[in-house]
This record gives sequence, structure tokens and C-alpha cells, in this order.
Amino acid sequence: MYEEDSEPGILTPTSSTSSTMTSIQLPHLKKTATSKQLIVHGKPFLMLAAELQNSALSSAEYMRSTAFPRTVGMNINTLLGSVTWEMIEPEEGKFDFVELDKVIRDAREFGMKLVLLWFGSFKNGISTYTPAWLKMDEDRFPRAQKRLADGILETADVISLFDERHEANKADQKAFETFMSHLRDIDEHDNTVIMVQVENEIGLLGSARDGNEGAEKAFHAAVPEELVQFLDDNWETLHKDLRANLSAVKSTSSSFQRGRSWEKTFGASKKTDELFMAYHYAKYVEPIAAAGKAAYNLPLYTNVWMNYVSEDADNDFPTVAGGGGEPGDYPSGGAVSDVFDVWMHFAPSLDFISPDLYLNDYASTCLKYRHHNQPLFIPEQRRDEYGARRIWTAYASYQALGVSPFGIDTLTPETCAFTKHYKLLSEVSEIVLEAQRHPNSSFGFFFDEIVPGKVDKAQVFDFGQFEVRIERCFVFGVPGPGAGMIIHSGGTGNRAKFLLVGWGFQAVFKSLNRRSHFTGILGFKEKRVVDKATGELETLRTLGGDETRSGAFAMMPNEEPDYGGFPICVTIPARTMIAEVEVYSLERKAVASP
Repeated sequence: MYEEDSEPGILTPTSSTSSTMTSIQLPHLKKTATSKQLIVHGKPFLMLAAELQNSALSSAEYMRSTAFPRTVGMNINTLLGSVTWEMIEPEEGKFDFVELDKVIRDAREFGMKLVLLWFGSFKNGISTYTPAWLKMDEDRFPRAQKRLADGILETADVISLFDERHEANKADQKAFETFMSHLRDIDEHDNTVIMVQVENEIGLLGSARDGNEGAEKAFHAAVPEELVQFLDDNWETLHKDLRANLSAVKSTSSSFQRGRSWEKTFGASKKTDELFMAYHYAKYVEPIAAAGKAAYNLPLYTNVWMNYVSEDADNDFPTVAGGGGEPGDYPSGGAVSDVFDVWMHFAPSLDFISPDLYLNDYASTCLKYRHHNQPLFIPEQRRDEYGARRIWTAYASYQALGVSPFGIDTLTPETCAFTKHYKLLSEVSEIVLEAQRHPNSSFGFFFDEIVPGKVDKAQVFDFGQFEVRIERCFVFGVPGPGAGMIIHSGGTGNRAKFLLVGWGFQAVFKSLNRRSHFTGILGFKEKRVVDKATGELETLRTLGGDETRSGAFAMMPNEEPDYGGFPICVTIPARTMIAEVEVYSLERKAVASP
């Protein structure tokens, strides 16, 4: 009925449709100078998102009475929720979208966008959301076998990829295509659903690779030529973690050997097992994603259960709690950085791949998942204040499409850490989106509570002519936590303007001109947004004196600064949490050559 125009996401009527029908612009990703942005209703859209508990979308009544009212009060504009295969196709070939249709209708009423998560063949490394008719038919839909010690095999609660008939894959394709076609029929004019996740935290748990008969046959057969060729051709641009795993059997000057088994080509290790599974998972997901995209061309992605015991771990939890260490402790074959490139190449119908960021270092994970300049989206993360402070780094430093704390509907606006952060971000969304389109124009940062004995490091950002040092905000008592972003908003030569957004920090400026002998503040103004649609600001107060420590730095205090018993309140509590500072440099004149 429709054909895609040259502009991504634009559908125009074909000759068989009415000539009076207007063009429909679907949500789509648009390339910028720095990454890609999500376009909704023809305009860039910054997702202030959150994910619901897995069961939430199974009840329209729950969503209408509880989840939607709560999350609107948290300043959320996008909700992630699961659509399960077992719910929409309880009998093979018979589909039921009644409850989902009600949810989408009510989302429109509450002004909420949706990202729907397809829990099809895989959810968290197992297949618990597949329909009963699939679960019960092992002959048609064989299970993976976990490889335990002493050669023991144990049946896993997950579909095997290695069925020569591809029955499960075909059934998932059909169900996902039907689901996406239904979304097109009910929502292409409203764009309530703006993206779709394909499967959830894919990979095999409890074993580094499948040990069933089909899997063993594939593992001992020759590695597919398309994979070996891809690794050879792209060796220099592969992620460093993948190259590190393969460096023992591949030097930069030689090619991988052809026609050999996986172990003989890549060596005997669990990382080889993981590579084997990743290739086959990507090949499994690609036809499903392609079928869905052909039915309704929305942005598609899949998410990743991270290795929580990697070099960038940020947690003190035992391995059994977080899931990490070796492939199989976390889902083996999922798109972690060790196999990220394989996924990107062999599942090209996915627009990007996203990390679920709970227990790994936030900034380094953001950087990993900007690999090859793919856009960043964090579909699951911590919902506490520790997690909320970190989102400023994602939005400002890594141009994130959005972030999404998990389990948001069991909180209230008053108990949700994101309520405050999203309120401020909702006010400056247009400003953030504009900054995201310009390289190196914005950076995000955060400060956690002070830990005794731990060195508190400032964060330094280079804006070309000026260096900006972000520190905790000065107080006479104990400095509190903080978070925010800095945006280079204008200026040339020895003058520059910066927009400061957030709280609990101060900005110290230094000219990088070698002839500079002084850097100072020309003006410091408290701002507020008067038009969210355009990002227009107005000045509320002209700041100075105590707000700059007599010109030393621009202070963005917390709402309740600790005066430490000092009788003079020289740190002014935060109000709008938006300010513009103009800085200048005095420079020695160049000495003319004799």
C-alpha cells in the first residue's frame, strides 16, 4: 500500500491509493554532525523515558489508573513496556491485540509516547514469554542444551538457534510482522509508538554455547566464510575488546585461516563460544527485524545484558546477583563489546544496539555503545539518585536519544529520583537537542556524595579557546552531590558564552590562548525558559559577587547548601538551575619581529 520515499520515515501514497491522501511522516532517525536524532512528528524529540515492570502493559486498567498518572507526574514523556508473544498469539495463527489497543489509546490521552518491547523468542537469555503451544512442542521447537561439567547436557528453558527447519524463527517472524502491521494500522497517523525493541537481553545463560546436536554440528563445521571475511576486512575498525580476544590467532598482517572449525580458527576458549553464539543470534534476529521493518518502518533496536564483572564494573555485588564474569554467567552471544561488531554487521535491520546499564561504569559504557557512531539509547538503568545523576553525561557528552530507568511504575512522583532531573531536562530539551547537533559543544557531569578517604576529582572540558573546570560547588560546610551540563553557546576570539544547567557545581574558566595572562567573568545571569518549544530564555537576575566568589568562578548551588555553622550565607540556594556566563581573556600583544 505504501512505498518508502528517499527521506527516511516518509511514506507517500502509491498509485493504488487515493490521490487525496497526505504524506505520513513516521518516527525515524536523522543523521546529524555528531550522531543521529529521533524525529517524531517532523521534529527532533528527546526521550525522557522510563521502563515499566514487565507485566504493566498486560492490563490497560492498571496503566490508566496507576502507571500513566504516576509517570506523567514524574515529567516522563516516553514509556517502555513489553508486548509478549504469549499474550498476542495465545493460539497459533490467532492474534489478540485488544488490551494493547486500549493501552495505546490511553497513552495518547495522557500525552505519552511508547517504546514497545517485543518479548518474542528471547527474554533475559530464556524463552519464558513464548506461547504455550511453542513451549510444549519440543519436536518442532527444540531446546538449547547447556554444557555442564563432565560432558553432561541439561535442557535449557530457551529455544535453540540450531534447528535446520527454522521453525521457531519463522513463527517469531510471523508474529512480529503481524504485530508491526497492526501498529501501522492503528498508529501510523498518531505516532504514539515511536520505536520498537526486538527481543530482550538475548544470549544463552548457564553455558557459553549451545550443546545440542545441531549446535555441535555447526561448531565443528567450517566457520562461515562471510564471518571470516568480515573480520579480515574490518580488523582495524573492530572494537578493541573483540580484537583483544582474537589477537592470539590473528596479527594485523595475516588473514584468518579458511575452512576450519571454530576452535581451529579462533582457538579453544569461552570467547570463541561467545563469538559462535553471537553470529548465530544475529543471524536469527535479522529476518525477524527485517520482517517487522518491512511491515512498519519504525526504528528498531535490541538491548544487552552487560558483563558486570568486566574491567569497567561499577558495583560491589556478587557475581551471582549481577550476572557476569564469563560468557554464560551473562547471556553468551548477546551484543557485548566483545562481539558488538558482529551484531552490527549481521543484523543490519537493527538501527542500533543498546546497553542495559546497571552495574557498569556509566561514561565508559556510553562511549562503548557510540561505537562506529551509532546513536546511544539506554533502555534500562538504575532508577535511584545514583543512576539519575549520571544521565546528564549520556545526554550532553554522548548525544543520547534518551535514557530509561527500569521499574518506574512502582514509584510515585515524590519518591522517584528522576522527577527532579526530568523536570529540568524537559524545560531545556530544545536547547539540549540543538547542542547535540554540534560537535564538542556540550558536556555532562555529576558528583556523588562525598566518600571519606576518596579523592574528589574535578572534570575538565576543552571548548577550543577556553578550558572549563567543573568542581563541586563551594560551601563552608560539606559539599553535596550535583549534576548537570555545560553548553558552549557563543562567542569568538577572547570572549565566550556558556550555558550552565544543573546544581551542586561551579565552573572555573581558563583561556587556552598562550598569550593570555588573565581569564575573568564578564557577566553571570540567572535564566529561565519562557518557551519550551523554541528554548527561548529570559533573564531573571544578574548574578555576581557572592555567586561568583568575587569573580573566581560561576556557582550553581544545591537547593539547600550546607553553611557549616558559618553565620554569613554567601552561597545562594538554587532556583531555576539555569544560568548563562560570559567569560573573557586578557592577552599580551604579540611582539613584532625586529
